[in-house]
Amino acid sequence: MQPGTTIGFLVLLLSGFCINYGLRHQKDTKLRHQFFERNGGVMLRERLSGAGSSNADIKIFTEEGMKTATNGYDKFRILGEGGQGTVYKGILQDNSVVAIKKARLGDSSQVEQFINEVLMLSQINHRNVVKLLGCCLETEIPLLVYEFITNGTLFDHLHNSMFDSSLTWEHRLRIAVEIAGTLAYLHSSASIPIIHRDIKTANILLDENLTAKVADFGASRLIPMDKEQLTTMVQGTLGYLDPEYYNTGLLNDKSDVYSFGVVLMELLSGQKAICFERPPHSKHLVSYFASARKENRLDEIIDRQVLNADTHKDIQEVAKVAVWCTRLTGEERPRMKEVAAELEALIVKTTKHGKLDQFPEPEEIKHLPGGHIFSAQNDTSCSNYDSINNVPNLDIEAGR
Repeated sequence: MQPGTTIGFLVLLLSGFCINYGLRHQKDTKLRHQFFERNGGVMLRERLSGAGSSNADIKIFTEEGMKTATNGYDKFRILGEGGQGTVYKGILQDNSVVAIKKARLGDSSQVEQFINEVLMLSQINHRNVVKLLGCCLETEIPLLVYEFITNGTLFDHLHNSMFDSSLTWEHRLRIAVEIAGTLAYLHSSASIPIIHRDIKTANILLDENLTAKVADFGASRLIPMDKEQLTTMVQGTLGYLDPEYYNTGLLNDKSDVYSFGVVLMELLSGQKAICFERPPHSKHLVSYFASARKENRLDEIIDRQVLNADTHKDIQEVAKVAVWCTRLTGEERPRMKEVAAELEALIVKTTKHGKLDQFPEPEEIKHLPGGHIFSAQNDTSCSNYDSINNVPNLDIEAGR
């Protein structure tokens, strides 16, 4: 082959490569733009630049930035997988560490609600809520970027042998107070009330000081100021799911109260929300716990690491709160601000003798959403059906 022919061939090859690269880049750019519009990017920019948005503190990340931050979505960067999506550890250009989560967006009719919730969550500045830093809408599935919490979940510390940390009673009571106060804030003090709808130990993160951080608002709902409840398709996690919400589809703040009651029972007992190693009538922790308390044998199921003469009285009082929170109907349950007040009183040691005697006692144990939900399970192992460990949620609704 003559030199001129060789050079001509190389020039032709290079030109073809450049044209192909340009066309592919143009196609990728167009696709990212389509995803951005479909996922509400234009709407978000308009809201951020409009009146009344001065308190919103949210960054719109690029797809390329997210890909770089996760090292191409490397499987070794995965922090957790499950019903609510996949969470990656990301490192941004400024070397800050973040958690990057694939959000769930069902269809275009939900875009406005999704954007409203992103804006609302970005304005929550509460020390016990995982901070939403921003989002990426240039991908087929939107990505949410959160602050990175270093010390695992409450579920890990209670049930996972990989964690060599033993939570003392003081730790557990403080964590309970922090969660209760956070939910009370979301229900009563946020500009628009927020119902989390998936409170469980796997969605409570702990930092290096064992401070609780409520996470995973993928199932959360905003409640308009003129409404006290919403009719929705049922979504939640078995073992924590409010039976009244399950049966009626009517969501209100008492659904979070029920779930928090289950978390309290986990903190007290050290046992999982559902465990198939327990007797059939005791697989669900709520029934197991309430039965034990009603029969005056609660000490049998309290975690031995925390039960002693000094903690016994406080544990009994917190157990009353837990049972009150998990009453069958929402009307019988307290508001979260009442729960937070009672637990705060305990932690500062100002509760008067007999104060918790005002709590209503359960006349009968009717806490399960329906025995048929669990009777079909043949697994003999313990499970809390959490989204972090990639096990099934009761997720009838297609996300936001």
